[in-house]
Amino acid sequence: MKRLAIALATVTGFGAAAAPLPAAASVAQVSQNGFVVRHLIDVSTSPEETWAVLIKPSVWWDSDHTWSGEAANLSLDARAGGCFCEILPNASSVKAAPHGSVEHMRVIYIERPRALRLLGALGPMQADAANATLTIQLKPSAKGGTQVLLEYVVGGFTRTPFEKLAPGVDAMLGQQVRRLGEKLGGSFSAAFPPGQPETDSEPTVPVVPEPVEAAPVTSGVVPLAQEPLSGDGTIVGR
Repeated sequence: MKRLAIALATVTGFGAAAAPLPAAASVAQVSQNGFVVRHLIDVSTSPEETWAVLIKPSVWWDSDHTWSGEAANLSLDARAGGCFCEILPNASSVKAAPHGSVEHMRVIYIERPRALRLLGALGPMQADAANATLTIQLKPSAKGGTQVLLEYVVGGFTRTPFEKLAPGVDAMLGQQVRRLGEKLGGSFSAAFPPGQPETDSEPTVPVVPEPVEAAPVTSGVVPLAQEPLSGDGTIVGR
């Protein structure tokens, strides 16, 4: 596996990319201050079944985007303050004590089986002063399955311009969402159509979907709309 410094030049993931990543035109917003990535999938499983797989990244995350080279070394402690972590095994012996570990993200909000929010800058961004929040929401679909929306909001300071980081982060997360959908027997779709992402200098008017009835909101996370709104983040919590 290539070294982490080389991975930054190709795509921003946990580790190096050993294979090409699928294109996913879902960079919702990008500016010199940060960027927003969104991905949407529909799966045939119930929210409870989807949640059970979601919180086990070791079974669906791509090993090519881990620092150890094995997704089996990933774990998620599904509670507030819990760690999305990775064990770095001892290279000389699998039975020896691990030679290290990585905290990729930390859980800051969790509501089974509806919402999971984590704080953390993924991959090479961990070495910079980047601030990033990943929110995943599950919503029962009309067809009996589940709609899954992932949003990753990144800001702060990075030595690589956000305009250059955004496509790589989008591709890496798009691949993980695709793998989650395949694990659950679902279909992947880009949250936004192909084309240029929104920018602060060229604001666009979002296309608002038909209003849908939603259950009363009793928590800090707003239920998903049928389709994600464009760039304003209003459906992804406070």
